[in-house]
Amino acid sequence: MGGTMGTGLAGRMAGAVLIIGAAAAAPHAGAADALNGRNLYLNGPVTGGASCASCHGASPAANVNGITRAANQPSVIANAIANNRGGMGSLFTGRFSSTELEDLAAFIGNPNVTAAPAASLAPASLTFTGTAIGQTSGPLSTTLSNTGSAALNIGTIALGGAAAGDYSIGGGTCANGAAIAAGASCTVQTSFRPTAAGSRAATLTITHNATGGSSSVALSGTGNSTPQATIGLSAATINFGAQLTGAASAPSTVTVTNSGQATLTFSSIAVGGANAGIFTVGGTCATATPVAAGASCTVTVTATPTAAGAFAGTLTLASNAANGSAGVGLSGTASAAAPAVTATPSAIAFGAQTVNTPAVAQTVVLANTGNVVLNIASIGVTGAASVTIAGSDCGNTLAVGARCSVPLRFAPTTAGAIAATLAVASNAAPLQVAVTGTGSAQAVGVPVLSEAGPIAFADTQVGATAAVHTTTFNNTGTATLRIATLTLGGANPGDFVLGGTCVANAQVGAGASCTLTTALRPTAAGARSATLMVVTDGGAQFSLALGGNGVAVAAGAPALGVNPQSFDFGAVTIGATPTRRFTLTNSGSAALTLSGATFSGPFAQVTDSTGCAAFPLTLNPGATCDLVVRYTPVNPGSNSGSIVLNANVAGGSSTIALTGQATAAPAANATPQNTGGGGCSASQDVNDPMLAFLVLLAGGVIFWRRKRST
Repeated sequence: MGGTMGTGLAGRMAGAVLIIGAAAAAPHAGAADALNGRNLYLNGPVTGGASCASCHGASPAANVNGITRAANQPSVIANAIANNRGGMGSLFTGRFSSTELEDLAAFIGNPNVTAAPAASLAPASLTFTGTAIGQTSGPLSTTLSNTGSAALNIGTIALGGAAAGDYSIGGGTCANGAAIAAGASCTVQTSFRPTAAGSRAATLTITHNATGGSSSVALSGTGNSTPQATIGLSAATINFGAQLTGAASAPSTVTVTNSGQATLTFSSIAVGGANAGIFTVGGTCATATPVAAGASCTVTVTATPTAAGAFAGTLTLASNAANGSAGVGLSGTASAAAPAVTATPSAIAFGAQTVNTPAVAQTVVLANTGNVVLNIASIGVTGAASVTIAGSDCGNTLAVGARCSVPLRFAPTTAGAIAATLAVASNAAPLQVAVTGTGSAQAVGVPVLSEAGPIAFADTQVGATAAVHTTTFNNTGTATLRIATLTLGGANPGDFVLGGTCVANAQVGAGASCTLTTALRPTAAGARSATLMVVTDGGAQFSLALGGNGVAVAAGAPALGVNPQSFDFGAVTIGATPTRRFTLTNSGSAALTLSGATFSGPFAQVTDSTGCAAFPLTLNPGATCDLVVRYTPVNPGSNSGSIVLNANVAGGSSTIALTGQATAAPAANATPQNTGGGGCSASQDVNDPMLAFLVLLAGGVIFWRRKRST
């Protein structure tokens, strides 16, 4: 599996013989994931580095360097790493877990492994309550799950059996011809409408491409010959959301329908539970008012919480319906009226500014984070005449969740440090923002951001990357400045990607600029937020709020997965061209279309018969392909770039971050260096042009020794 061992030709030969002659161990009996082993074999450890394929070829079936001795034998691989055979210890010590070694051994033992679906249908039977002849029961649901590793393709969903005509399929997310991604599921809803009295049985069958070809659910129900009322509700729950204590909520309405053949009468309509007293019930449904067959009425519920905290209750409608009493769950949370205001950033640092030059500006954003309207009495600055407010858009009131801006200007007329305070008086607690700066008689760099934020990204599918947003960092001063700190912080910094030409410790000349690029890459559904902080050597501080929502993969939608999502090629000699495979997966339940890929930096796609087809390409649900990327550095130094994959997913694209460090090739008269050795050279490009020669040479040596001994 590649590595460094010894120096010179003798070391190479010894490594080759050690690998070919590795001793077999007892067969491995535990379960292993050969598909994951395939990914590890082709791409190397998940933390990056050389791949097994670079030394043993694209498939273990070729038995290059005797790799098939490790077929289903993880101990053979572990021993080779522990003993540094062929330099494997240098490359892989501590890089593979025991489970990953088992997966690798499983793939070596089954190099032609392919992903396969597996179907599970639960529950295995559905029993309907007694239903009047000619009336339709409420639906019952069964779930079809794909517990395999490839897409589960549904053929048909059909009813059969003696009383198949008494059942109908309607609702649910499964459909004829649909594809269910690995690990995903869908539902089928079935209703019962008996045509005769007595026990009625049928079977729901779903055909598919998994083992067995189909899955079935037994259906049973009883037909009642006496006409009965049947109750149905338009909602099973009501969530009143966030409410203020002592204030009545808006009324919520539930429609009650009688789908039976007899009149529906109520014996009781009431709310129970620990907080029953805060609910008021109204509407047209009443115990004294029967509901005719096919007719409906309404129930309205209002909540007036008296104490802070969560509240709950249950609205129960007891009646003569054949399907029993009906209930509606009631819930919500209450809190006392609490005005609140926050400032972003919480402090302003202007840093050094040359006296008697045009003012620099930074903006404070005020937000109403309370649950009532914020009444603003005053906004002002005290402590330094050189700090003023310029054109605030804050009025006398600020709605719940709303924001307004307070631009501050700093124009020192004398040298020295200043300290001021931005004070906000309102019906909330007093808010103060500390403001600092320094007047300088010397020329200084003056940092200015092209925007004050917040930066809001479009809703983006989990695992995908939103469109990149660019902010410009300008030096409008008359001296060079240095970016001292450039970081992402806040609640979810790992859900955002930072790039651009601005980097920590970089200098920005007078009148020059650099760029800051940000993008949302959510790791989970829901609101995601972070803060980009920039600090200069002059003491100036800037913060940009970043926000957006992660969107879970919708049913019937494609989903693009990329593994790994970033990669560092490490140190590479100019002239070498190492490659890396990135696995693209459609984990959704609809076809994924990749319209193209945009590369930046010294990185490019490699045409490879074992990799992804040319763009545009389509991946069916559960399908994967490997995007092969080559690093071709030209100039010494650090390199960075990216791959932007354009796809038909939420957010529209996904970005792979790439880095590398290029070093100059050694001079022609330099002392030769052995960077390889063993069964495979671990040269910086992870390729060994001597491999075929060494294998032949080792075979010749063995043949010569045997002939000499005879």
